[in-house]
Amino acid sequence: MAQRGNQLDRETICCTICLDLLKDPVTASCGHSYCMKCIKSHWDTEDEKRVYSCPQCRQVFIPRPVLRKNTMLADLMEELKKTGLQAAPADHCYAGSQDVACDVCIGRKLKACKSCLQCPASYCEKHLQPHFEADPLKKHKLVEPSKKLQENVCSHHDEVMKIFCRTDQQSICYLCLMNKHKGHDTVSAAAERTEKQRELEVSRQNIQQRIQDREKDVKLLQHQVEAINGSADEAVGNSEKIFTELIRLMEKRRSDVKQQVRSQQQTEVSRVRELQEKLEQEITELKRRDTEMKKLSHTEDHNQFLHDYPSLSPLSESTHSSSIKIRPLRYFEDVTAAVSAVRDKLQDVLRENWTNISQTVTEVDVLLSEPEQMTRAELFKYSRDITLDPNTAYTYLVLSDWNRRVTLMSEQQSYSSHPDRFTGCFQVLSKESLTRRCYWEVEWRGGRVFVAVAYKNISRAGSSDKCLFGFNDKSWMLFCDNTIYNFWHNKVRTPVSGPQSSRVGVYLDHRAGILSIYSISKTRTLLHRVQTTFTQPLHAGLGFYSSGSTAELCKLK
Repeated sequence: MAQRGNQLDRETICCTICLDLLKDPVTASCGHSYCMKCIKSHWDTEDEKRVYSCPQCRQVFIPRPVLRKNTMLADLMEELKKTGLQAAPADHCYAGSQDVACDVCIGRKLKACKSCLQCPASYCEKHLQPHFEADPLKKHKLVEPSKKLQENVCSHHDEVMKIFCRTDQQSICYLCLMNKHKGHDTVSAAAERTEKQRELEVSRQNIQQRIQDREKDVKLLQHQVEAINGSADEAVGNSEKIFTELIRLMEKRRSDVKQQVRSQQQTEVSRVRELQEKLEQEITELKRRDTEMKKLSHTEDHNQFLHDYPSLSPLSESTHSSSIKIRPLRYFEDVTAAVSAVRDKLQDVLRENWTNISQTVTEVDVLLSEPEQMTRAELFKYSRDITLDPNTAYTYLVLSDWNRRVTLMSEQQSYSSHPDRFTGCFQVLSKESLTRRCYWEVEWRGGRVFVAVAYKNISRAGSSDKCLFGFNDKSWMLFCDNTIYNFWHNKVRTPVSGPQSSRVGVYLDHRAGILSIYSISKTRTLLHRVQTTFTQPLHAGLGFYSSGSTAELCKLK
């Protein structure tokens, strides 16, 4: 009971401004008592308004009251001091440099527990009580303590800004609305907050979707790393067994293949790891942005929300596509097959096929590269030394420049009979078959020219559609004229638009089923792209429509 009475004394005889025991107590006409120094300091700040109020009940006094010492309270305080009674709060209740301080406390200020948007001021627990007791104050909007309350007050009119001007994109007070912003598109701050909150939620949804997409991509890449490593390990193991059988003769080649596979394995894993790290960094950044937006979305102060909203930097576009493209092909299995073929044919065959083995290893490409994303110089690394096969040339075609150039003549040439020769179409095929990634360019002059690829088993006899490039399911052809392009396959014509040029580039990824044809001038322009499944090796083809026309397979540097 003694403790209870002691506590009551503390609450009764404390100054509600400094929250310490009353010193030189005075009592206002409303009945509330304060330290003489505290209430004078409080009213000194109200001198400009010439209206003085009680800090507790907000009763207004005009003019400023004359304060007189409350002798009864003063005597009581003297008696209590002898008992050692202390009313100061603990240190942790005082406001530090990082805290929001109570605006009513005089002297050492306590931490604010709430801020009022209408006053606008921040209050500790004791000074907040009038907002729960006085009817006019009960309607005020209380928010978490904020140091930025003055940003809600108009610097020109000293009024709380409750309106948002959409024309000037700023918060204003009602006096601004009647003057500088008269006639502007304005809404309440709450309405604008609702609109911006809706936009914020849409942005958050987009971020969350991108996070999900990126997390899926990371998992997919992790599976590919495991597949690359497994395939590479298997290829190395099989190659080791095959080369061991060849003993000393194959010792050097075995080491070379092993080195190339491991090198390419490291290259591909590094590429995937690099992309994986970038995606994980993007996920981290997106999560950070999401947290930032979430924090802003929870801001209770409309004006503070609108003030901070423009500071959000726009969400940058992703540097990566929404999904990772993986080559739907085997990785290093072809190395084993190539090495097995070399083993069967011994040293002579090894010399002929060594380039083939090397290319098989280096062409392992897990992350599918679109040819449109490669520069012309990057495409050059897939260039092939392609020559024309005289045994396939129509008898009115003349080959020259080491079988790289062909011209349609007006007179028949003296070619010997051959089962591979076109007998009714002005066409010729390449000697080399194309089964991997290849790039070549054709320079043409004169009238209409056909740039094509075809299976070796395309019909040769006669002039029917079975023989003509683009008019069957065994060939694909770009028709080139000085004014128009058309793409043909299986009798289906596809109009092609693009800059006219006398040079055409052809990119073939046989395994991925990609055929891309470009117009080559000062710039490279994609004319047409085919995505299909090639079931046989392809051959480059050239065809003609009018005599005097020439076409050449260019040498690429």
